[in-house]
Amino acid sequence: MATGKASRTFGWILMGLVMVGLVGFGSTNFGGSARSIGTVGDTEIDARRYSRELQSELNAFEAQTGQRLTMQQAQAFGVDQQVLARVIAAVALEDETARLGISVGDDQLRARIVDIPAFAGVDGKFNRESYRFALEQSGLSASEFEQTLRAEVSRQILQAAVRNGITADDTYVDTLYSFAREARNFTWAKLPLSRLTTALPEPTEGDLTAYYDANPAAFTLAETKKITYAWLDPQSLVSEIAVDEAQIKALYDERAEQYNQPERRLVERLVLGTEEEAQATFDAIAAGETSFEDMVGERQLELSDIDLGDVSKTELGAAGDAVFALQEPGIVGPLPTDLGPALFRVNAILSAQNTPFEDVRDDLNAELASDTARRRVGDMVAELDDLMAGGATLEEISESHNMALAQINWTADTSDGIAAYEAFRDAAATAVDGDFPEITLMSDGGVFALRVDALEPSRVKEQSEVTEAVLVGWQAEKRLELLAEEARGLIPSLEGGESLASLGLTEVVEEGQERDAFVEGTPPAFLTEVFLMEAGDWQVVPSVDGVILVRLDAIEAVDQDSDEASAIKANFAAQTAQEIAIDIESAFSRAVENKAGIELNRPMINAVNAQFQ
Repeated sequence: MATGKASRTFGWILMGLVMVGLVGFGSTNFGGSARSIGTVGDTEIDARRYSRELQSELNAFEAQTGQRLTMQQAQAFGVDQQVLARVIAAVALEDETARLGISVGDDQLRARIVDIPAFAGVDGKFNRESYRFALEQSGLSASEFEQTLRAEVSRQILQAAVRNGITADDTYVDTLYSFAREARNFTWAKLPLSRLTTALPEPTEGDLTAYYDANPAAFTLAETKKITYAWLDPQSLVSEIAVDEAQIKALYDERAEQYNQPERRLVERLVLGTEEEAQATFDAIAAGETSFEDMVGERQLELSDIDLGDVSKTELGAAGDAVFALQEPGIVGPLPTDLGPALFRVNAILSAQNTPFEDVRDDLNAELASDTARRRVGDMVAELDDLMAGGATLEEISESHNMALAQINWTADTSDGIAAYEAFRDAAATAVDGDFPEITLMSDGGVFALRVDALEPSRVKEQSEVTEAVLVGWQAEKRLELLAEEARGLIPSLEGGESLASLGLTEVVEEGQERDAFVEGTPPAFLTEVFLMEAGDWQVVPSVDGVILVRLDAIEAVDQDSDEASAIKANFAAQTAQEIAIDIESAFSRAVENKAGIELNRPMINAVNAQFQ
């Protein structure tokens, strides 16, 4: 049964798939007539087809990642099974087209062949020699290729028949759009715990046990590693290092510009076109007819465009003397610059800074000593590595190299002492009992090595271990419960005409808030609760440190007919229809496979896979 209305675009996609599939087609010889890896219904699954699909998948992975998958890796990732499932699905549809008698005529098949660019000659038109050569390179005869193309075109016709005509229901689209874009107007106020007037009762043993049982996460001890470590901190060596006075003085001299800065000015520079224009602008500003900011704006500039920052007299060149002659902020000019006459505005005068050597000597001494200490530690790394490789223990290297030896109960949340260093946390996280300790560098130039002595798995602490924590947690929860009761007690007054403000609360009015909005000062689930309310209702919503009283003032319905709504819904409907069509096509393919029956030749499949080893 021929069809004359197959999409031309669809045809190009199909032909592209066919030609891609030809890459490597016939490059593998499976011997004799054993060219099938199984059957779907009455249709064989060509081994070469599976081979080229698998080759295409491996090529695509390499093109995307720059890495070539081995067959072992591909099988570990399930690539071979995905390809096999895809080939089986296609063959099942081709078997169904044959059963239904769906086919394309010779004229249509010829039209598709002559449109394939790979078969074109130098003039861009179909060339029989190019056609023959391409098929020879692919190991195909013309009849084999045409049979393959006819089957694939027929299969695509069946797929299009299954997919076409799928649309998303208008009610479904309108409902979801309304859900996503509806807004709420509401009024709310927070009641902090400080407003609680009800006395906190004494808990019973049953109360505390119930709280403990209901909150196991709060009393769970994280997995703990008992770690012994040897640590050489460069700062521990600083006191032993004597720095030559000449070195300290040399470093001071090297930073002379930092310690001895000349007087500076915070300056803005407005360049004008001519001397006359610059003088006229200065006179107008001086007379109060305009302002410096207005003149900057007239030239379509921002103040940031003309800001020179803090500059010295030397940096201002020829304008330096006049600018630095000002003893207080003001405007001076016109003055010459490389860009033309300019007005300069001085916004602040920064006094000269002179820092004597004696004032910074101790800091420079500490800095040089720290540098020397880090170098000393660095020089020890190779020796420490050799000792550890030779079987030295942490205790031995700590004694021989004056390293601090200590223990720590480490969890993922530990960040005190040596655990403040990322390198230590990373090493502790990956270390296991029995690992060989290794010397590891730290961000400040120090080194350490660690050993896991024991591992305590995560566990929920016994109630007797967390008596105080259980009491504190129960009290916090009870305060919120009592505060919520007091808040609910205010609702009758609010419904009777009182307002949140008249009750001494800070009233906040929100309008047009959608579901995904963020309202500062409210808990994450606050808007979810608001969107469940009916207009005019009051509700108490718990927060971390109080409760919130909220009234839903109005529900803002969505305009389903606006240009924006129409565009969004049309796009959503198209995407949804496409997704539904894909699901229907997949379900149809599975039904066809189940109906036709699948038989696989596993030894042959393994033989094909072996060609990729």
